[in-house]
Amino acid sequence: MSRGQILDEDISASSQWSDSTAAKYGRLDCEEGDGAWCPEIAGEPENMNEFLQIDLRSLHFITLVGTQGRHAGGIGNEFAQTYKIKYSRDGSRWISWRNRQGKEVIEANRNAYDIVLKDLEPPIIARFIRFMPVIDHSMNVCMRVELYGCEWLDGLVSYNSPVGQQMTLNGQYIYLNDSVYDGAMKGLGQLTDGMCGLDDFTHSHVYNVWPGYDYVGWTNESFPNGYVEIMFEFDRTRNFTTMKVHCNNMFSRRVKTFQKVVCYFRSESDWEATPISFSPVMDDVNPSARFVTVSLYNHMASAIKCQYYFSDIWMMFSEITFQSVIFSEVSFHQQVIFLFIPFLGDDPTHKVDDSNTRILIGCLVAIIFILVAIIVIILWRQVWQKIASSLWDPTTKSPLAWFANCQSFPRPQRIPVSSRCGVWNIYAISYIHIHVYFVYFSAASTNTSSKSPPVSVQEGVPHYAEADIVNLQGVTGGNTYAVPALTMDLLSGKDVAVEEFPRKLLTFKEKLGEGQFGEVHLCEAEGIQDFMDEDFSFDVIENQTVLVAVKMLRTDANKNARNDFLKEIKIMSRLKDPNIIRLLAVCMSSDPLCMITEYMENGDLNQFLSRHEPEGMIALLSNAPTVSYSNLHHMATQIASGMKYLSSLNFVHRDLATRNCLVGKNFTIKIADFGMSRNLYSGDYYRIQGRAVLPIRWMSWESILLGKFTTSSDVWAFGVTLWEMLTFCKEQPYSQLSDEQVIENTGEFFRDQRRQIYLPQPPMCPDPVYKLMLSCWHRNTKERPSFQEIHHTLLDCKP
Repeated sequence: MSRGQILDEDISASSQWSDSTAAKYGRLDCEEGDGAWCPEIAGEPENMNEFLQIDLRSLHFITLVGTQGRHAGGIGNEFAQTYKIKYSRDGSRWISWRNRQGKEVIEANRNAYDIVLKDLEPPIIARFIRFMPVIDHSMNVCMRVELYGCEWLDGLVSYNSPVGQQMTLNGQYIYLNDSVYDGAMKGLGQLTDGMCGLDDFTHSHVYNVWPGYDYVGWTNESFPNGYVEIMFEFDRTRNFTTMKVHCNNMFSRRVKTFQKVVCYFRSESDWEATPISFSPVMDDVNPSARFVTVSLYNHMASAIKCQYYFSDIWMMFSEITFQSVIFSEVSFHQQVIFLFIPFLGDDPTHKVDDSNTRILIGCLVAIIFILVAIIVIILWRQVWQKIASSLWDPTTKSPLAWFANCQSFPRPQRIPVSSRCGVWNIYAISYIHIHVYFVYFSAASTNTSSKSPPVSVQEGVPHYAEADIVNLQGVTGGNTYAVPALTMDLLSGKDVAVEEFPRKLLTFKEKLGEGQFGEVHLCEAEGIQDFMDEDFSFDVIENQTVLVAVKMLRTDANKNARNDFLKEIKIMSRLKDPNIIRLLAVCMSSDPLCMITEYMENGDLNQFLSRHEPEGMIALLSNAPTVSYSNLHHMATQIASGMKYLSSLNFVHRDLATRNCLVGKNFTIKIADFGMSRNLYSGDYYRIQGRAVLPIRWMSWESILLGKFTTSSDVWAFGVTLWEMLTFCKEQPYSQLSDEQVIENTGEFFRDQRRQIYLPQPPMCPDPVYKLMLSCWHRNTKERPSFQEIHHTLLDCKP
């Protein structure tokens, strides 16, 4: 309103005192006309039919409203002390807004100039909004108003579901009805209010409401067919990709997620004969509430009817959202051609049959597309970084201004941080996907250049946080350590301090893995002790062959990959720490180029632990090899020590996990980077757009959402690695969540509304160590411990 984005013709009123107090003057913080909308008050107070109406032209999700009286530079002193709101989605059926306690009247102004903001809890989805001052004839009333929210992109205009039911639990009544449903047969309510229920359905985010308020729930005793049917109506035909259902899973109370859902689609007037069916994985271990994502396979529909089947006595939902795009019957190519027709003749509506004209039109369209593609390619790399940085300000805790503050209605500075858009749950996946693509471009760009867009690394390091980061594409297919450009410049002027090793002394044993530019082989090296630095020695008998890992660059690798390979050798030759895999020698005299690194006889830590059991009765009965907690602690301390060394050099690993730690004699640990190349661990990486892969289950929220890799994000990964170790690598982190749900969970860390899911405390994990894990997963990177602090803590709590 105050910015003029809502036009005068979209603001109307039941009446006006004069032309200078017409509806168009009812804009917050504006003093045009006589300074406000003032109705012509007539009739009895109890009628209260005066209203100021705003047409938003499309459905919007409104979370906050503001009101102000008529000040007019000190001349006016009229204001509304209370008011009501009515809203409509179609302009014919009007609904009275009520808060979560059922109260309609909203407290407003106490003077003519202050702005009073009120959160709409629950928020409303509407096209038309009416502000209705409560008039008592004791004073004159004038109003200026403002709306805050976002365009409602889901397109859902109503749903029809069975009435929620009542549960009796330990003598307490749990009311699971849709208390804010705004329809009789069709409407919208708690399933679209953007608020997800807590894990324990007997509690609520909202104060002074009854137990069960967050959820709509049903018992299978009332549904002989075994399912609850909900029908969703949309504003137009849409292309649907997914449906997300937030379900309670408190199985100890006989509440579970749905066993199966069957969805039917209606595109015009008829329902499609063939529905889709989806069965989520049942979880009897984790009682946390969760989103279940159902793929809708790009079905076209204006209505969807879903049957949710019971898997236990009770089924409870708190939120259902859809991801879709509007389907247009006119193709993009038809629209482009139509745009060119006016240039071809005087009558743009005349149908042209001449074949030469058709060829000309096609050529023009092709030329335009080619030019646009060239411009995009040229500008993309320059513009992308500025776009990405403008979307996020890491110094504030407010969400993306572009998404969370909703461009539709910019808010003034005085609005508190707590007054947010409120549609975050609904649009979280759109936000997350955009930033996942940002990570994809950051990672994939190294395929063609040795220098990707700058990535922020470890605050507080002089000349480092502002420097470019050199991301080297390792032959294993993933990026090696992220290195400060300044450090890389210093290394580039030095000769490689590592000796040439004769290829004939290498004996191939097995292929460990491969990447885009090369392969990693396990080999036996004969006499490699003679090629070692004086400060390094093997614990092997003289003249005995040694197991080594050989990274080999393919002969057909491009120039950039070859340069990266040489830079990786320079970096690896400088890493000298007892807990970091060491570069031993190189084969550079001829192709293929090779670098020879240490390899530990017990393989990687993931496979090592998965073959062992913790000490105890189970191990005794199964006669399985064991690893004591003391040994686990010793290995974790070594990993922390190795990462402390890397962080002291301002190196960021970016893929710390048990698969990238090698185990030697006496539980010696050395950190490596082979994991991404091995097919064995392909399930640990999330593939984006068919090419880039990311270890999202080990990545911090800021790495996934913002593409920001720092020592602090390595600390996050260390916490996950420690969790892996204490579970003996028997399951993947967040095994109960799909990859998409893991990404959604990072959004919860970003929003920081205490809905994020943490990895649970492993059974054999002491409380101080789990506390250390949780500190690694702090939302605020500055609150996470450094590797020096982690190493010191592990030494202090040594068993």
